[in-house]
Amino acid sequence: MSGLREECGVFGVYAKERYALAHTVYYGLFSLQHRGQESCGIVVNDDGVLSGYKDLGIVNDVFTNEVLNKLSEGEMALGHVRYGTTGTNDRLNAQPITVNHIKGSMALAHNGNLVNSHELRSALELQGSIFQTTSDTEVIAYLITKERLTTNSIEDAVNSAMHKIKGAYCLVIMSSTKLIAARDEHGFRPLCYGVKEDGTYIVASESCALDAVSAKFVRDIEPGEIVVFDNDGVRSIRDHCKKNAKSLCIFEYIYFARPDSVIDGVSVHSARIRAGRCLAQDYPVEADVVVGVPDSGLDAAVGYSLESGIPYDIGFIKNKYIGRTFIAPGQKAREDLVKIKLNVVKEVVEGKRVVLVDDSIVRGTTCARIVSLLKEAGAKEVHMRVSAPPFLNPCYYGTDIDTRENLIAVNHEIEEIRKMTNVESLGYMKIDRLPEILGEDKDMGFCNACFSGDYPTETPVQVAKFKFEQRISERG
Repeated sequence: MSGLREECGVFGVYAKERYALAHTVYYGLFSLQHRGQESCGIVVNDDGVLSGYKDLGIVNDVFTNEVLNKLSEGEMALGHVRYGTTGTNDRLNAQPITVNHIKGSMALAHNGNLVNSHELRSALELQGSIFQTTSDTEVIAYLITKERLTTNSIEDAVNSAMHKIKGAYCLVIMSSTKLIAARDEHGFRPLCYGVKEDGTYIVASESCALDAVSAKFVRDIEPGEIVVFDNDGVRSIRDHCKKNAKSLCIFEYIYFARPDSVIDGVSVHSARIRAGRCLAQDYPVEADVVVGVPDSGLDAAVGYSLESGIPYDIGFIKNKYIGRTFIAPGQKAREDLVKIKLNVVKEVVEGKRVVLVDDSIVRGTTCARIVSLLKEAGAKEVHMRVSAPPFLNPCYYGTDIDTRENLIAVNHEIEEIRKMTNVESLGYMKIDRLPEILGEDKDMGFCNACFSGDYPTETPVQVAKFKFEQRISERG
């Protein structure tokens, strides 16, 4: 319930035999729906001919049986669920992007956000490139296509393009004969692959998508690595590996990823349990029950309960047929949706001192509304515990925080936030305890720039989400 926007989700299939791959991609995208709910798309490769469908909306609305049955059978396929951090929610910006070129067709799906997309796009436009979308994904597609003119293979073109693009990106690329996965040098976003019993390879943003299609997890794709799937099997290109310290987004564990996923060897569920334990150690309180805000606050609430000995219970029932609150346009609509989306189990909280655990506080308005729901249901006290530190800085790597002005922790001290949210006590995760949520892998390296301001890359000159769609009066 943080009010943050998710990342995108990518999914790719490389099969040894031709069959109806669109249905496999559909199941994979459905399991990644939490990563993006603006639009989705599928492209199928049938003997080198790419065909697909994409539209605004969630997976089961866009891909009806009729639509899926119209997509051809094939040997490879690519899918994407989008929440855009560059470009508006427009059908043109839906992915995958398909490019038809003299060197062959290509489809590309991207999760992340480039920090130099504005400069790259400007240079390409001066060289005659004409863009159809306003997303940075098309910039990547153009760069790969341009590099393809002077390289021997599509993987060489991807390798060359990776020297130019900076920031966060996980790519799944499909050519006429190959499926290629690539992860940026810092490893900001997760990417892994697995294999099914029939030898079909699956690439996905999270391991939960492998489980959804009965694929066995093989391994995470390393930061900077390019993995190629073709008739010769699987091979790896590591020219960009170990060039930078690993900087996986810590918020993948706190909020973005599904709890049943394992990212870079760390269970998301276990990470959230450990986060809750840290909160209980740092902010003990006398209370009667611990409840979590669905969904990403639940595991941390269990961890708080286990550490503190205060019983855990289900405090909210979530309406499963409504998207996350950020789907509603405008703050007032988001606030109105809170009560539709969540209903308090009155018997659990009435007359009790409640520890309320959530993943984060961004603007504070949704949090205040949730607290009011508990108190309206009869909670005697509400003690708020937050499994992320205060947000103090914009994110340039995919999370939709591109300004500081709306972040409550920038403008208010913790005691002021406590009063504004009407809780009896408030405790945020301490930033120096973040490594502990990773367990034995605490030294693996992660990005916490949205909390600390310590950015692993240069920060972009142009940061606005709609930087390619500014009105004349807004341009510098």
